[in-house]
Amino acid sequence: MKHWLYLAFLSCLTHTVTAKHDPDSVYLFSYATEKNNHHNGLHFAWSRDQQDWYPIGNEWGYVKSDYGRWGSQKKMIAPYLISGPDGNWHCVWGLNDTEMVFAHAASPDLIHWKRQSYPVMKAGKNVLAPVISYHPDLQQYQIIYTTAEQKYYQTTTKDFVTYTAAQEVPATAYRAKNVSLTLPGGKATGQIHRVTWDVAEQLIKTYEGKQYKLTQYSESTKQDSSRFAGIGKVTADFTLYPEKAKPVSDLLFGVFFEDINYAADGGLYAELVQNRDFEYALSDKEGRDKSWNSQHSWQLQGEQTIFTIDSASPIHDNNRHYAVLDTKVPGARLSNTGFDGIAVSKGEKYRFSLLSRKKGKLLVKLVSKQGETLAQTTLTLNSSNWKPSQAVLTASATSTDAHLELEPLNPGRLELDMISLFPAKTFKNRKNGLRPDLAQTIADLHPRFIRFPGGCVAHGDGLGNMYRWKNTLGPLEARKPQRNLWGYHQSAGLGYFEYFQYCEDIGAEPLPVVPAAVPCQNSGVGGGGQQGGIPMEDMDEYVQEVLDLVEYANGDITTTWGRKRAEAGHPAPFNLKYIGIGNEDLITDVFEERFTMLFKAMQAKHPEITVIGTVGPFYEGTDYEEGWSLARKLQVPMVDEHYYETAGWFINNQDFYDKYDRAHAKVYLGEYAAHLPGQQVNLETALAEAIYLTGVERNGDVVSMTSYAPLLAKEGHTQWNPDLIYFNNTGIKLTTGYHVQRLFGNNAGNEYLPGALTLSTAQPALNKRVAASVVRDSKSNDVIIKLVNITPFNIDSNIDLGALTVAGNTATLTTLQGKPADKDAVPATSTITVAPQFKTSMPAYSFSIIRIKTK
Repeated sequence: MKHWLYLAFLSCLTHTVTAKHDPDSVYLFSYATEKNNHHNGLHFAWSRDQQDWYPIGNEWGYVKSDYGRWGSQKKMIAPYLISGPDGNWHCVWGLNDTEMVFAHAASPDLIHWKRQSYPVMKAGKNVLAPVISYHPDLQQYQIIYTTAEQKYYQTTTKDFVTYTAAQEVPATAYRAKNVSLTLPGGKATGQIHRVTWDVAEQLIKTYEGKQYKLTQYSESTKQDSSRFAGIGKVTADFTLYPEKAKPVSDLLFGVFFEDINYAADGGLYAELVQNRDFEYALSDKEGRDKSWNSQHSWQLQGEQTIFTIDSASPIHDNNRHYAVLDTKVPGARLSNTGFDGIAVSKGEKYRFSLLSRKKGKLLVKLVSKQGETLAQTTLTLNSSNWKPSQAVLTASATSTDAHLELEPLNPGRLELDMISLFPAKTFKNRKNGLRPDLAQTIADLHPRFIRFPGGCVAHGDGLGNMYRWKNTLGPLEARKPQRNLWGYHQSAGLGYFEYFQYCEDIGAEPLPVVPAAVPCQNSGVGGGGQQGGIPMEDMDEYVQEVLDLVEYANGDITTTWGRKRAEAGHPAPFNLKYIGIGNEDLITDVFEERFTMLFKAMQAKHPEITVIGTVGPFYEGTDYEEGWSLARKLQVPMVDEHYYETAGWFINNQDFYDKYDRAHAKVYLGEYAAHLPGQQVNLETALAEAIYLTGVERNGDVVSMTSYAPLLAKEGHTQWNPDLIYFNNTGIKLTTGYHVQRLFGNNAGNEYLPGALTLSTAQPALNKRVAASVVRDSKSNDVIIKLVNITPFNIDSNIDLGALTVAGNTATLTTLQGKPADKDAVPATSTITVAPQFKTSMPAYSFSIIRIKTK
């Protein structure tokens, strides 16, 4: 017998013998624990004899409750599991001891769980410990729950969509087949099921696979000395096959802007006065900061003047609060320190404005922290109705922490609102414009699109907190401010008009994202778990609101909303082509019903607009699977994927999109970032993103757009790390990730040229850390080679351009390199000699771009 055949025979024999030792069936125990306040999910243990039990995954949760806020409010209390006649396992569980809701989810294999639902009951004081059973004679499921008053109620369902009204039943009807077992981790209560060994084995393999991946994903360069031990000199051969070129998206690299980390007010939006409209409220911070009220950021210095807030006769219903200064003897001053101080530069002009009512003179000053007057002017206010006043202040010196002072010069009452200070020099000198250095830093990325206004900000915390685009239009005093989901105030000064204008100013496609008529999946307002979707009787109105957005962006001046755009100063259309509907939503029945209405309305009214759906906040799991299923069902043209993962994840998933079905929706990778433990970012994370993006470019036929997130973070005011750009009032700190994004954004193409990369040492860990990607810009005919090396070796490389003809013998080489822990590494550019075959080097821990002119 041939040697290989003999080995194959032994392998089969071994497998057969091993299989004979497997049991036909085992007992499976399903349970949850009270550890971490009930939010660590549904667990399993198996046993041959119900005596010795073996937990699967050390209490790793195979499904977790999605209901409620992040963290401890997401509880799975007393889960009850049965096997149904439909081939699915059905699990119900309690959520809390206050709401009239329980949870249901189903799974064909206990591993892949379908969407969760949260039926609302109307009988009893609360819903505790639901128990499910199936009645074949009635062909329906029966759920019985108890309450704090020890009463029992029953509801039935055939499809887990429609439930009968809960009716009180006797205690004897409540038959919970629970058992309590002592496991290695402690005592647990749940249900015992008889299952085939395959069921338990697949649960075990799933856990072991997860553990293996977690080990991979925790990899870092700290292990490189052992990972690459024994490897000497490494060389690389890279051969290009331009004849196999394929078209890829020319919108691949863009930016995502969300008002998080004070990115808008106090950041990109150039307004220097904080709480200019006196609309700050305790609810902005959910009552945590008692000073966060209408007077926040304003201080009265001196005596004989009283500073109060009134709302009796406001400028606009959306701006009800205004300041009142009652002065007996002049001399007191109302001051505002802006957002961590007001930064001014010597010789620069600043535009001051306010709305006032009543008579009097007002001295307006810019004053340094040391008390030096940097600029001043006097305004004469004289109107019984709200009237605007303006002045230009020129700073006599530079100060990083100045403040604004308003001093009434006459006794009497002054009413003031919309007190504003803008630098005269905004980005592109736009009125109500953007901070020029930040706006230019974003523009330098050369983004092909800008997604706005979020993120979680878009769908908001509860129905009343959704971002409604119409509230952000018109005169500033008429816009509707609101609580920012991230825990501060949103003035709406940076509104939809300004977003569209900025996109146009930097040549980026606008990509607005509107709520899918459901709030954030972690809303604490209006019920957790999206129980607060916009009522169906109000959906026609909301659908029209979304359709009106297209008219605002693209309609001519004869249309209602096109005319409003023209009145704002932009008669020409903004040429909107894309719109996102939803963001990281739970893919529930509530979501599907509303998203379907919105999607079909857009298809019917505006088939020219590409609608982008959502598939949840992770790259796997129920929302991801259900979101993709819905996208295929509705034939949604593009979906928005999100994932924030370790550097090791990005290194080990470079083939993530290789296996995607090209017949279905395109992908917008709308939010992603790599990090190390502690949410740290450095050159290592930047190179992990770079190597991953080479795989994205390779799959640029299915991935249409990408954007790192979050984009901006103000120092001292970050709700999320990492971020791409950090800033304060006077400076900007670019991350290594920013440099990677800029290199990709400025070196994009619309054709992908396949190639083969071969390393002299065929070691799996080495192969995963060296990658190449080549694109061609058909407009310039430039061929752009991207090389990533996340190893400690300098790799000499032989480049073969195949049938390409080089124009000239030089090319531009840009390299980002350093030590993995470097946070300040910046790219360096030089000129190299090139030919149809040439040599180059990939430095250790580097990202290099070679840009070659071709004929």
